[in-house]
Amino acid sequence: MLKLAFRNIFRNRLRTSLTLAAIITGVIAIIISGGFVEDVFVQLRESTIHSRIGHIQIFRNGFADSAQGDPLKHVITQPKIVQDAVQSIPHVKAVMSRVSFSGLANNGRADLPIIGEGVEPGKEARLGTSTTIVAGRSLQEKDTFGMVIGEGVAAALKLKPGSFVTLMVNTREGALNTLEYEVVGVFRTFSKDYDDRAVRISLPAAQELLFTQSIHSVVVLLDDTSKTDLVAAAVRAKLAPLGYTVKPWYELADFYQKTEALYRRQFGALQSIILVMLVLSVASTINMVVYERTGEFGTLLAVGLRRSQLFKLVLLENALLGLIGSFLGVVIGIGLAVTISGFGLPMPPPPGSNIGYIATIRLVPWVVATAMLIGALAAIVAAVLPARRASRLLVVDALRHNI
Repeated sequence: MLKLAFRNIFRNRLRTSLTLAAIITGVIAIIISGGFVEDVFVQLRESTIHSRIGHIQIFRNGFADSAQGDPLKHVITQPKIVQDAVQSIPHVKAVMSRVSFSGLANNGRADLPIIGEGVEPGKEARLGTSTTIVAGRSLQEKDTFGMVIGEGVAAALKLKPGSFVTLMVNTREGALNTLEYEVVGVFRTFSKDYDDRAVRISLPAAQELLFTQSIHSVVVLLDDTSKTDLVAAAVRAKLAPLGYTVKPWYELADFYQKTEALYRRQFGALQSIILVMLVLSVASTINMVVYERTGEFGTLLAVGLRRSQLFKLVLLENALLGLIGSFLGVVIGIGLAVTISGFGLPMPPPPGSNIGYIATIRLVPWVVATAMLIGALAAIVAAVLPARRASRLLVVDALRHNI
């Protein structure tokens, strides 16, 4: 029966070609759209990580609850112990300390509420590969009273490299402290909201500004994002008993989580639409083929072919068409994905960002497998009703089509 089914699908090459074209188009559409969506996820994820969040962050227990009211209440008093414990874990590329603060920035004419970070410039440079310096230079270890500011801060206060800014913050004791810093650079990250309020100074300068030797968080950079959960579990095993909270990047990136959930649902809806369109287009062709072959089916039934065998024959023919079309669709889809990725697709900045990017089509195994499955499944589903109708033909009426 397999041999007969294979011969039958090539008897009318025009209609076979039309059916194959519909299946191939659907498979290609899923591969291209799925690869594009996966590329959005990867680029958004890496931009989020390498702008400022890092792969893992470590805090004192209770810091998240008191961060808004009293960020100096739950601090890390012995950062070296934490760093040494984390640095020895495989896949850890860099470990850096940060101090967070908020206050006012004054340029001599106006004030602007800011969020600030004291960072280790050398280590942060390894992390911040998605951070762009749009004016001046990046912060360096020698910049005792140097500062880099977000693009939005520079625009609001009309600052540029060489300008001086006074930072005013409250210490833990409630005293007001002010220090003057020179702007050495203006940066742009993936998040526009962050750039509108962010300033960065060196870690020692931030500790001097806040009258503290403690830090707020330890940021961990890995050599492979896929190892985040593995490393986070190892860090948690070491530090959780000592009173530390370990958070992977995706728990800190609310925007990424919501964007991924939205795109996943959209892609699922797109797959459903493509499946329905494939079923309808293939069903139309199959119905036409079954009608034209009514006389043939009558002859097969007259010579002793059972109705169940006829039903299986029609299904088998279309299953073969689905498999052939899916295979060809995967081959062509992969070729198109590679070609498109070679040129790249310039994309505008996503919502909440100032940075555009070059999109590619990522070849993800599960997307390719899903596309092939949908192509084959569509042909089989589309053939069920025509095959059922063919198997229920009255032999006498069917034979009249041969006259």
